[in-house]
Amino acid sequence: MKHTDFSSMACPIARSLGKVGEWWSILILREAFYGKTRFDEFEKSLRIAPTMLTRRLADLVDGGLMARRQYCARPPRYDYVLTKSGRAFKPVLLAFIAWGNEHFAPEGASLVIASRDTGLAADPVLVDATTGLPINDEYYGFAPGPAASDIMRRIISDAEKGRAA
Repeated sequence: MKHTDFSSMACPIARSLGKVGEWWSILILREAFYGKTRFDEFEKSLRIAPTMLTRRLADLVDGGLMARRQYCARPPRYDYVLTKSGRAFKPVLLAFIAWGNEHFAPEGASLVIASRDTGLAADPVLVDATTGLPINDEYYGFAPGPAASDIMRRIISDAEKGRAA
């Protein structure tokens, strides 16, 4: 199945989804954060078909989120490691954990983010590094960036007008 190419869209959400928008890709990244690097480790932990895993790993490598490294010459074997871009995906996974625990875990959390020092569970929030304020509707809204097109500026303007109404 051919995916739509979002790379030419000016929207950072669309471009990001073009790299990781397939659920298997996000789960592979999760497993990489758990320390998995080898094809057979991903296959076993995810119970994913080898052909699907091959495609998803290739997409993650092509997208720059993982790198393929040879660890055995005969027969040739490779592991898959997170790149700088892949490691930068971690806050997105942390947000998924918090969101999933809050909205989709009626039985309670099966995974939490915890302090290495105290073992206490964290309540992750997105904050502005400059002010320390939580990024929420009370303090922050969408604004056009320096490269925003007229269409993007209109979309943002309409959204802010709708919020103010």
